[in-house]
Amino acid sequence: MRLPLNLSELFHKAWSKENRWAFGLFLIIVLVIVLTADSTPLWIYQGF
Repeated sequence: MRLPLNLSELFHKAWSKENRWAFGLFLIIVLVIVLTADSTPLWIYQGF
């Protein structure tokens, strides 16, 4: 196994298509959690 010597090669390996999709999905999930964390889940209390 050869270590990449320059940052350009390391950058291209780290930002493969699969990694970009995973990072984008991670950002969307974090954004949804942050935006919905302060709202009360009213559906839990509907039966009471």
